[in-house]
Formats: sequence, structure tokens, C-alpha cells
Amino acid sequence: MDMAGQVCIEIRDVYKRYQSAQEDSLSDVSLDILQGDVFGLLGPNGAGKTTLISILCGIIPVSSGEVQFYQNGTPYSNAERKSRIGFVPQEYAFYQELTPRQNLDYFGAMYNLSKTKLRERREHLLEVLGLEKAGDKKVGTFSGGMKRRVNLAIGIIHEPDILFLDEPTVGVDVQSRNAIIRYLQQINRAGTTIIYTSHHMSEAEEFCRNIALIDHGKVIAAGGLEHLKTVHAVPNLQTLFINLTGEEYRD
Repeated sequence: MDMAGQVCIEIRDVYKRYQSAQEDSLSDVSLDILQGDVFGLLGPNGAGKTTLISILCGIIPVSSGEVQFYQNGTPYSNAERKSRIGFVPQEYAFYQELTPRQNLDYFGAMYNLSKTKLRERREHLLEVLGLEKAGDKKVGTFSGGMKRRVNLAIGIIHEPDILFLDEPTVGVDVQSRNAIIRYLQQINRAGTTIIYTSHHMSEAEEFCRNIALIDHGKVIAAGGLEHLKTVHAVPNLQTLFINLTGEEYRD
């Protein structure tokens, strides 16, 4: 059954203000993310991208508004959400003193994968992400690019339906970046919905089909990437980004 066009995440009127903050981190955010999409949450530093991702992953609550997840048109609960999503944070989320195999075994066990399934997933991910030869070396000795690949492997060990990525290629070499993007494209073709944050516009233009530009906590543009470029009469995403967010430096 073709699920193209079905909403898998519905975000309605979401606001977020942190305790003691004077301003909202997110203000009146409403978006629909389609099943099977590669959706870019794009914006300058401090725009609210990570806050929105954290809300969608259930890490922090909304101040007001609603978020609902669907699978093939059927809503599912917060408990189901935790087993069906994967999250790859910008910060490294693994144990530096453990090897990739040990890290994957540890985090995979949290999802109650059988020993056989976990071993299959672990070895598959080590192979496709170019980590097989380093699988028994301590992650703390790895380059930045290799650590990013370990981070990704941990986030998808349980084969999530929906994958959230917060700046997944920040600070990596070209080879690691290509390996990460290539594998993400592969799992997306197999049905994984991907929500991706970045402020690197050339990478986002290559990777995303639909986007939302966020600035100062508000959605300032959303829709199909090619449609937005046509509507705003710009040749590329970088020009669209600058036109809508300005050229001021951001902290």
C-alpha cells in the first residue's frame, strides 16, 4: 500500500518557553511531516531547531500546543513513539571507553532486541558505515568522522520508523559525510522517515525534499524545496535562507 502523502507527524500551535526565559524559544509552530519524507528543519544558530527536535523526541514538553504521531494514518501513543523513533543528537551519545560493538550491544539491549537480531544489526551497521575494522577499538581514540558514524549507528540500531538527526555531519571529513548521507538516503528509500536539522544549506539542498525555515522560534517558510525556490525566485537554498533570515551574525 502506498503511504505517500500520509501525515506521520502533526505539529499544531506549539509554543515553548524555558523556565526563567523572557521570550519563547518556539512560537506558534505548526507543521505536517509526511510519511517517508526527508524533512529539513533549517535555520541559523539559536533559531529553535534543537528545541523542536527535543519536543518531537519527547525529551522536553511543550509549553502549549499539540504533537501527534501516526503510522499509516493511525495515531500512536507516547509509549509507542519511544520504540518507533530514533534520535541522533549533535552531541556524542556513546561511551568513549567502549568499542563500537560494545556500545551497540549496550544501546541495542535497551530496545529489547533479541541477541540474534542485535548481532545482525550490529554487524550490518559496522559494515555499511565503514566501521568494521575498528569495531573492537575504543571509540575515544577515533576521529571526529568515525565518532559521527558510531553516533548514527547507535541511533538506528533498532530500525526506527522515524529518525531525527540534529546536525549529523557537523565537523566531519568529506568521506564520512558522504558515507552518512549515502546510508541515510538508503534507509529513506526503504521507508524510514527522516527529520534533519542543519544550518549547512548545500547539504540540505542535496538531501531534503521538504523543508521548514525557522528563525527566532517561528516558521518563516515551509513546503517543497523546489516550490519554495520558485515562489521566492531564487536559484538555490542558500540564497533563500539569506533572503529570509538576513545576513546578521548569529551566536
